[in-house]
Amino acid sequence: MSNAGSQDVSGAKRIATGQTTANSPLINYALGGLQRCWLPDLGRWSHIYHLDGREAPNESVPHSDAFNSLNVLLGMSRIRAVPQYVDVPEVFWANVDQLTRVPAAKYAFGLALWVAARLKLDMPFGASKIIRQLLEDRSQWTDFRAQDLGMLLTGIVAQAAEGRTELVHHAAPLFNFLNESYTTESGLFCDTATGYRRRFASFAAQTVLAFACYSYGEFDGDAEAIELANACVRRLIALQGRQGEWPWLFDAERGEVVDFYEVYSVHQYGMAPALLEIAERHNVEGARDALVRGFTWILGENQLKRSMLLPPLQMSYRSQVRQSEMHARSRGMFRAVANAYLDRKAQLISPAKLALRAECRSYELGWILWSFGERSDLPQLTQNLVFSRALR
Repeated sequence: MSNAGSQDVSGAKRIATGQTTANSPLINYALGGLQRCWLPDLGRWSHIYHLDGREAPNESVPHSDAFNSLNVLLGMSRIRAVPQYVDVPEVFWANVDQLTRVPAAKYAFGLALWVAARLKLDMPFGASKIIRQLLEDRSQWTDFRAQDLGMLLTGIVAQAAEGRTELVHHAAPLFNFLNESYTTESGLFCDTATGYRRRFASFAAQTVLAFACYSYGEFDGDAEAIELANACVRRLIALQGRQGEWPWLFDAERGEVVDFYEVYSVHQYGMAPALLEIAERHNVEGARDALVRGFTWILGENQLKRSMLLPPLQMSYRSQVRQSEMHARSRGMFRAVANAYLDRKAQLISPAKLALRAECRSYELGWILWSFGERSDLPQLTQNLVFSRALR
């Protein structure tokens, strides 16, 4: 990769590996882990970094590598100093182009729009063509999963906020579709517009749709959009586990948790803080406390009473998972369906039945960059000694 120039298009300074003065210890911790995930011959960050001691820990899956890499660039758009090995424009263009050559999810193209806006870069023609096709054929919208819809709307708004208005005429129709087809009286969002999966929505679905509502509401001055996001956040806070766990799966119609597991680290230190940062701005009661409680789960305030961090690698374990479902994830969906139709609330299980998923994914570290790259008001997190010591 080219290292020409002293500053990337996001405004962050380029720094040599190991320089730590510009960023907080938390940000530099994540950057250290990301360097281990970097695949220099491919110009992207890996799908998975395995933490089980294997000789070649990085596993590459092209469509996932590309998505992860865009997520990392999104995070880098908010930090003060970007590692010197990262040529931001080159990595962006190569990985967006990669999305057009692999079976990429629709939400990946929404993310590409968002990253392009943040970095003030043009979208490659091939990806722009796919996005226009997705947006212009409204018969396809009923196939959108929550993350597809949320990322596309967020990406369009981000573009418009930068004065790139080619797609802005789709923003109001997309929000109206969201409001009509994905909302519930409980405040939680559905996963799809129709079908049997509609009411079973993940934590990621909640955060992405609520984030999109905040983005659209702030851009358009739409109070209804802001209130939809606020209502979702209030319900999520009410459902947060007793030690700060963010549950994995919800019955959106009832507004209840149908399965806590897996409890994912990225939700605790990345996606929830990204959403709660905006909720704080809109005076959602308990947002800041929920953010801190969720993050300290990572530091050891959890069922297993152990840190989810691996300081020697500057990474984190992916999740806490039922031992019986380490390799049989479909069991969780069966349990969730049963809980929903029998009107049962999910419960946390005995810690003795839990295990760690020994892998780290680069997009998870990218979310740390996004959620804390511009925050200096939470020193108990960003300046925590565990991160400072890991950098020595």
